[in-house]
Order: sequence, then C-alpha cells, then structure tokens
Amino acid sequence: MRAVRRAIEFLVTRVLRSRIGIAIGIAVLVFGIIGAARLVSGPGDPTSGLSNRPNQPITTVDPTAGDDGAFSTGAPPSPVTRPGQLTPEQTAERFVAAWLGKPGTTAEQWQEGLRPLSTPGLTDKLTGADPSGVPTGQVDGDVTLRPRAENFVEVLVPLDTGQLRLELVAPDGRWLVDAVDWEQK
Repeated sequence: MRAVRRAIEFLVTRVLRSRIGIAIGIAVLVFGIIGAARLVSGPGDPTSGLSNRPNQPITTVDPTAGDDGAFSTGAPPSPVTRPGQLTPEQTAERFVAAWLGKPGTTAEQWQEGLRPLSTPGLTDKLTGADPSGVPTGQVDGDVTLRPRAENFVEVLVPLDTGQLRLELVAPDGRWLVDAVDWEQK
C-alpha cells in the first residue's frame, strides 16, 4: 500500500505541477471526451460525409437554362446634352485639339486650353504635366463614340501614333472629359 501512496504523491506533487504533466492531463481528458462521444453516438452512416464524393460536378444552375450573361443586350441609351451645350463629339474634338496643342505652347497655356473641357478631377491630375511629354500625333480617322449611359460615353480618337481614349461624363448635361488613356500603335 505504501508504493501506491508514494506513486499518487509523486503524481500529485511533481508530475501534475509541471507543464508536461498538465499537457498530458489535458490530452487524456480530450481523448476521453472524444471516445465517450463516439461510444454514445453509435456507428455512423458510411455513405454520409466527405468520404462519399459525388460522381458529377455539383451545379446550382441548370446548364441548359440559357445564357447566364447580361440581363439585357439592348442598345445603350443615347447621351443626353443640355440645350446650348456641346455634344460629346464636339467636346471630344475640342479636347483633342487642345491636347495636341500647337508648337511652342507652354505648359500653362496647354492646361488652360484643357481646363474648360475637363472635370476638376482630371484638371488636378494634369496639374504639373508637361505637354512635351504627352503622347501626340495627328488625327487619323473618324472619332468613335461608345455610349455607356445617358451621362457617360467613351470616345476613341485614332491618331497616327496610336489611339486616344477619352471618358466623358455629363452629370448635369454638360459634357466634360473625366479620363484620358493612350494606346500606342
């Protein structure tokens, strides 16, 4: 009986007070709970769970139900211009003329020519830009207008050195250039 008493004393005073002893105690407790839960729940259904994979892909849409693309493929609405204001095409043409500039134009003159045709956001972005570093060329074809909404259009201007893409907005019916993008040939 003395040996059992010493073993219990050793267990309580030394092993269970150490980190390893506590970790072993927690592991025994966790495995005990898991084992008891399995005994109480009984045998499981072998056909349920992730071990039984489907033989076909799981779909949420009937693949024969038709096109799952755009809701409507109708023509975009025509751009709306306030009476007495420039149309999107006229605004784009004037902006491109100012963008291409004339030889000897200073940066201030160039920005002043663009300001009345630009949104405040674009004007801020162009502040400090040097017109000599801006891609230019000569207009080489017809301007293409792509209406996206009543107050948003995209204008493509072919130049001999590439293509200038302008985004125009008209929140109040007055068309202004909001973004400029350049695509080199």
